Amino acid sequence: MRKAFRSGLLALSALGLSGCMSVTKDGRDLFAPSDSLAYFPKKTQTQVLLNDLPAPQRQVAVAVYGFTDQTGQFKPTEAGQTLSRAVTQGASSMLVKALQEAGSRKWFTIVERERLDNLLKERQIITEMRKRYLGEEEPDRRALPALLFAGVLLEGGIVGYDTNTVTGGAGAAFLGIGARTEYRQDTVTVYLRAVSVRTGEVLTTVTASKTIASQALGASAYRFVAFKELLEAEWGITSNEPDQVALQQAVEKAVYGLIMEGVELDLWKFEDMAGAEPMRTYYRKERDGQYDARDLQNAFEKAGSLSALKVKEEKKRESGGS
Repeated sequence: MRKAFRSGLLALSALGLSGCMSVTKDGRDLFAPSDSLAYFPKKTQTQVLLNDLPAPQRQVAVAVYGFTDQTGQFKPTEAGQTLSRAVTQGASSMLVKALQEAGSRKWFTIVERERLDNLLKERQIITEMRKRYLGEEEPDRRALPALLFAGVLLEGGIVGYDTNTVTGGAGAAFLGIGARTEYRQDTVTVYLRAVSVRTGEVLTTVTASKTIASQALGASAYRFVAFKELLEAEWGITSNEPDQVALQQAVEKAVYGLIMEGVELDLWKFEDMAGAEPMRTYYRKERDGQYDARDLQNAFEKAGSLSALKVKEEKKRESGGS
């Protein structure tokens, strides 16, 4: 009986340790240093939401001079604080990409302003070279037309990065064999505002947040299997949601909210206002706390598209809301 128990316990520990030596379908160690190829990340939930926005009556010319980290936080480590920032410094690039994806590139005309000096220097080089080698005293407007200007400035930045907003865990052990789980949530918050270039008026403001989830699972065995024979085995895995992806989703959500708020305030309009009414209804309910963000996502996933959601809402109204 004792021998069978020892064999079973050894088999259990070997099974647990085999998790650390898991292999993929092509025979590679799952936890070994990755040598995978570069890839294009999958679209996030907020990217799909932006792409599905209906087309506007006309494009809005916008400029982004900077969308910076305003938290001033540095990344904490076990050894202490480092000089690395807690969040990425590339939020401006994320904002420009999100603006391009709105309505499948139909909503905004984006003019370069973050690196305006580089653009002006390059245009100056073109003017100088044409003057020197073509003898142009005045630059040819067809060769070098005037720069586009924006009617709306987009300002704001990352205004909050709160760590350990939710922490917890659970564990249990029996006769030296146990398992445990731990989890933690951080929160990143961005603020975005639209400013009229003509008057300087702040047209509308939006705040969006995204939680960053981390989870750890582990198991251990600690038992004397014979006199002076101690068995110790441990297994664990940790999953951390990338901070960059969470920030990207928060920025995309802010752009989505900015567009919807602009429509609500009559700053701009959808080309088909009646067709966009179901989306506006869901947005109002989410903004006012009646719906959760997941409710909106589930509604669009079940409907398949905005037009299908419109038909579904019309049928619901015709049947008296049942």
